[in-house]
Amino acid sequence: MRYRLYESRDFEALYAIETVCFEPPLRFERAYLLQLTRVRNGATWVAEDDEGSPVGFAVVEWKSTRSGGVTAYIATIEVLPEQRRRGAGGELLRRVEDSAREAGASLIWLHVDIRNDAAQRLYDKHEYAEAGAVEDFYGPGSGARVLMKKLGEHAE
Repeated sequence: MRYRLYESRDFEALYAIETVCFEPPLRFERAYLLQLTRVRNGATWVAEDDEGSPVGFAVVEWKSTRSGGVTAYIATIEVLPEQRRRGAGGELLRRVEDSAREAGASLIWLHVDIRNDAAQRLYDKHEYAEAGAVEDFYGPGSGARVLMKKLGEHAE
């Protein structure tokens, strides 16, 4: 597996991954995903198989806080089903954390579907802490855990 930053030529492959990983209403609209990949204060990482085909991706954004710090938000981490459980999700997570840290973020956070056990295990393994919950975040009856992690300069 290889990892690299997003290039505009990747968009169609990333949107194809989105359509495999999520059904409506959870699926990002095409225009929204394109907007996420183009944010100035963010990074999109792509995981490629040995043939150079994208098999996963992750998007992180960061912004300045009122107190003068920087906070990052993981918009999504997606890996094709046949490529899961091979470490791509964990490596994409590490890459977005590094990008956020390099941008000066001291905190990174995300929402995770309470029904997505695999994703919750990934974040738990990488020391994300419970920071709250949002009922119906993903639609009626589909809540989210809010998870966060402090990013130190030398955090791994």
